[in-house]
Amino acid sequence: MSSRPELKVDDELGFIRFFRGLPVKDAETIRIFDRGDWYTAHGDDAAFIAHTVYKTTSVLRQLGKSDGGLPSVTMTITVYRNFLREALFRLGKRIEVWETTGRMQWKVTKQASPGNLQDIEDELGGQVDSAPIILAVKVSARASEARNVGVCFADASVRELGVSEFLDNDLYSNFESLLIQLGVKECLIQADGQKKDVELAKLRSIADSCGVAISERTVGDFGTKDIEQDLTRLLRDERAAGTLPQTDLKLAMGSAAALIKYLGVLSDPANFGQFQLYQHDLSQYMKLDASALKALNLMPGPRDGSKTMSLYGLLNHCKTPVGSRLLAQWLKQPLMSLEQIERRQQLVEAFVMDTELRQTMQEEHLRSIPDLYRLAKRFQRKLASLEDVVRAYQVVIRIPGFIGALEGVMDEQYKDPLDAEYTSKLIDYFNSLAKLQEMVETTVDLDALDHHEFIIKPEFDDSLRTIRKKLDKLKYDMDVEHRKVGNDLNQDTEKKLFLENHRVHGWCFRLTRNEAGCIRNKKQYQECSTQKNGVYFTTTTMQTMRREFDQLSENYNRTQSGLVTEVVNVAASYCPVIEQLAGVLAHLDVIVSFAHVSIHAPTSYIRPKMHPRGEGNTILKEARHPCMEMQDDIQFITNDVSLIRGSSEFLIITGPNMGGKSTYIRQIGVIALMAQVGCFVPCAEAELTLFDCILARVGASDSQLKGVSTFMAEMLETANILKSATSESLIIIDELGRGTSTYDGFGLAWAISEHIVKEIGCFAMFATHFHELTALVNDFPQVQNLHVVAHIGDTNDRDRREVTLLYKVEEGVCDQSFGIHVAELVRFPAKVINMAKRKADELEDFSSKHDEAAVQHSKEEVEEGSALLKEVLVQWKRETQGGEMSKEDQVRRMRELVMANRKLLENPFFQSVKAL
Repeated sequence: MSSRPELKVDDELGFIRFFRGLPVKDAETIRIFDRGDWYTAHGDDAAFIAHTVYKTTSVLRQLGKSDGGLPSVTMTITVYRNFLREALFRLGKRIEVWETTGRMQWKVTKQASPGNLQDIEDELGGQVDSAPIILAVKVSARASEARNVGVCFADASVRELGVSEFLDNDLYSNFESLLIQLGVKECLIQADGQKKDVELAKLRSIADSCGVAISERTVGDFGTKDIEQDLTRLLRDERAAGTLPQTDLKLAMGSAAALIKYLGVLSDPANFGQFQLYQHDLSQYMKLDASALKALNLMPGPRDGSKTMSLYGLLNHCKTPVGSRLLAQWLKQPLMSLEQIERRQQLVEAFVMDTELRQTMQEEHLRSIPDLYRLAKRFQRKLASLEDVVRAYQVVIRIPGFIGALEGVMDEQYKDPLDAEYTSKLIDYFNSLAKLQEMVETTVDLDALDHHEFIIKPEFDDSLRTIRKKLDKLKYDMDVEHRKVGNDLNQDTEKKLFLENHRVHGWCFRLTRNEAGCIRNKKQYQECSTQKNGVYFTTTTMQTMRREFDQLSENYNRTQSGLVTEVVNVAASYCPVIEQLAGVLAHLDVIVSFAHVSIHAPTSYIRPKMHPRGEGNTILKEARHPCMEMQDDIQFITNDVSLIRGSSEFLIITGPNMGGKSTYIRQIGVIALMAQVGCFVPCAEAELTLFDCILARVGASDSQLKGVSTFMAEMLETANILKSATSESLIIIDELGRGTSTYDGFGLAWAISEHIVKEIGCFAMFATHFHELTALVNDFPQVQNLHVVAHIGDTNDRDRREVTLLYKVEEGVCDQSFGIHVAELVRFPAKVINMAKRKADELEDFSSKHDEAAVQHSKEEVEEGSALLKEVLVQWKRETQGGEMSKEDQVRRMRELVMANRKLLENPFFQSVKAL
């Protein structure tokens, strides 16, 4: 904590008055004050940062009098940047950065939120895993009618505006899917008026469940009066915005108005004519809800220990920032087009089959590509320097390497797809960027790059030429001094004593730490600093030369500034091509990453065979969970999956706790998603149909924190499944009805299962401990019972038997849950275990007769016995209805009717019921 800057109380009294006069802000906004080389926060924001960053209140300082002072905290630049990432990406806060404009005058110079990072992109250093998508939503809803939803969303970093308008149900399932598809970070929602709006409350709840930060805007922000005029100024399209088909989407245009105002893009003329407008089609991608996102472990969570615990972490072997962001987008947008899926799979296959091409791409070409979208953004925002021009140039001169590697593919079945997706496009972009390459090689001193200097060639100006000669002479004199010091200290100037241009100390010497003792107690050498890589020191002569060198360098930069501005402006005109190049290289990076993972898995992945929508079955041989098999010390047990129309559409999986039911049903969802993303899958053989959505019900661990009971959360998720699913969906249910009584839970589970089988008719998997649910197979031929196998030791003594979980899924029913065995594994007290066994035995004795009645008789016998018994009961009711008979006579009459019905007495099912 000693490295933290300290506030001077005497200098801050005027600031306290200014701070307390600021308008009230909401709790989600953090105000940070830029003090030059450090930052401060005050009041509640200071306490929040102390708790979040430093984990202690001891860092707080009181400005002013102690009894009425202003709590304050300071941050170094590094701490400030780390806090920005934490506050924006994990906590969903908004940031205001204030800078001083004079004595006790401050103004907001930067604003940021989870979906709007434009002002602080440089502070974040490009460490953004996914695109910062911000979305505005407007709804039109009338009682008992479908909801009309209009959205507009933007990724300000690539200057794109997307719009969509669609019908939705009362649970807003399509809206939830859209938030997941786009990876939305922040959502603009209309604020409530004088009375609370139920529909807006639902939207807020959905956004919150998807981890999206919510910003409320006034009703006026969603007005469409000026939207056509605003779009005409912003869009690249030369046509008037009013002629574009998207402007007919009135709700979406209202959302666009709110979004444009929130982002403030009209205040910067550099944005005019730069944005592109497109319409997003919700149906072109598989729909995923928030529960499916969690169930399939799609994206990394805050508590994920290793990278491979999420599908994104497992598949992300991308070498470029743009590739990593595109992978996150693809995982949330599985394709519905069979043609597009097979095109991606063929590209993956090309890199799987050609090891040399795959390794060349990853190790030699892709790893050297910077964040091109961020680079283009610097040019667009007039923040680029000559260094950025050189970085763009270095990308251009690497394009021929990509082209050469791709053209070297000899296999004809892959040559055309690679050429269509990559080679031909890269050739076009290289030709378009040839003038940029020529300009840089003509104007920039590329030799100076070796010293990390970015300067214009001196030949362009007489003054530059004169200064350059002086700089070269100084550099020569520095080399002489370097050799002289090396001889004096008896140190090798190639291996142990180095001449370096340090970012703080300028030109100075560096000794390795092992040799640093040789300058101690020698007055002619002044030590600058000690760092990990050695000790920096200088001499009086070197200091004089350094000062002169810095002065000449400053003159050189001042003289070349006009030329630099010209060069940067010309380079900025190539931004559209650089952005297109970024898209192609990101696509290539993700495909190569898929191939890398497919080959380097414990058992190689295979290319699945895909069926068109609504056709074919899903059959997986030796399927594995891709994340689970990567865990240390795990020998994954493979299982087959058969989802066949008419015979095994609805799978009921029973089995012991910890036996692998959840893993089995989830891995099917993961494999289906991987296939529709275009990746190979972890199976020995695989054929899959296309699913229009994956819907999951897997648990509600955080629901209590939001004031929702476990059972209520179950019912909400299940209601969403029943309203959203179609005959082409995949439903995954991992337990249901646990949060209420056994009888209610079982009744709901049965009714829901029957509805899915009869009314929806899609592929579904239900892992359950309600073993009675397996009786569904008697009523519906498309239901199949599976169970997870457990081996029980050969002993009749329940207290001493051993249970071994085999993690193998087979046909049939498991009649035990082995819950007490799990309690033993986690070392419950022996007294509790013994009591549990005793009670379980008592319940088994009580219910075994009922179970035998249900199990020992055929469906026909049960139906016949039930019908005969019903006849007897109807006749008995008719005879005793008048109320004239005493209770004893009623019982006697029932016995007579039963004894007189010979067929009933001979029915085996009735005999077993009578014996109870």
